[in-house]
Amino acid sequence: MHLNDLFAALLMGIVEGLTEFLPISSTGHLILLGELIGFRGPPGKTFEISIQLGAILAVVVIYRKLILDLMLHMWRPGLQRFYVVNLLLAFLPAAVIGATLHSTITGLLFNPWVVCVALILGGIAIIAIERARPEPSIRSVPEIGPLAALLIGFGQALAMIPGTSRSGATIITALLIGVDRKTAAEFSFVLAIPTMLAATVYSLYKARADIDVSAFGQIGVGFAAAFIVAFLTVRAVLAVIGRIGFTPFGWYRIGLGVLMLAVLSFR
Repeated sequence: MHLNDLFAALLMGIVEGLTEFLPISSTGHLILLGELIGFRGPPGKTFEISIQLGAILAVVVIYRKLILDLMLHMWRPGLQRFYVVNLLLAFLPAAVIGATLHSTITGLLFNPWVVCVALILGGIAIIAIERARPEPSIRSVPEIGPLAALLIGFGQALAMIPGTSRSGATIITALLIGVDRKTAAEFSFVLAIPTMLAATVYSLYKARADIDVSAFGQIGVGFAAAFIVAFLTVRAVLAVIGRIGFTPFGWYRIGLGVLMLAVLSFR
């Protein structure tokens, strides 16, 4: 394995960790970055799937106390059961639609042109919704009811289109129904655990024939980078998102989408 391969894996892992939980689309960034640097990792997308596990693990570590509390007390009446039910309701739309249309979407839409258009349209949507969103009426995760959770779940299902962003779709849907910014971000991060874990396990199962032991060096570097950067990113977002809002991410998406369309056109 060449040093260049490890450096490319490190770069991909950093981008995954930085973008997975921001409303800017990690899948879109990985597709665009892979196109720009000519990254050809392990076959069958096993590299991209594996480094997502690093990002998931970072959120599990951050919310380990909450997760343990939910696991121990989910069968008892109270907020824990309510939280688990709402997470399940928010998880179901993406799980059902994803299992049904995963292969079709992957085959038709996973290309840089679709990513660029989705980045631009998503950026416009974020800016518009931040300006027109209703006054928040839900200021903590336990206040998110079953209907709101289900609506957020349908928003999350839109993220199967590359470039849309899972966190972006869930957060923007939450803002539309009156959830405040920090609560929307926190619910999106926790919802990512069952959603991404299920998607990753399913994708690894589908790609099991392509798993190559010789590629574990690349996978290990990318996994570690994604974990560390995602851990720092989630902590930073929770600390500042209530003040800065999501509009800067909208402008970033538009700028990146336009720039990449220009690059792809000239190439």
